[in-house]
Amino acid sequence: MFEVTLLFLAMLLIAVCAFLPFGSSTSPSTQSLQQSVAPGDSGSHSELGIPEDSSLKPHFLTHLRAEIESALWPRPTDSILQRHYDALVSAELENRLAAMPDS
Repeated sequence: MFEVTLLFLAMLLIAVCAFLPFGSSTSPSTQSLQQSVAPGDSGSHSELGIPEDSSLKPHFLTHLRAEIESALWPRPTDSILQRHYDALVSAELENRLAAMPDS
């Protein structure tokens, strides 16, 4: 009976760790970067904006999309729900791009 209880507790711990929300959509490294540059600071905003290089821009957008998707629930398998999910991700991507300072 002790082994069954121990196995149940181990499975419960694994399930809790697997489905635990990871907090806000911004990572701690992004938060520290945002805090290091003051809002009124006229310093270099180029590292916070979209890269102008044609080879870096798609990687930046892919990274931003992956960051948004990591904050959401898993991608649904139903085709209609996938369209809504993609629309949600695209809208959030546009919102984040609009909120970024111009280079």
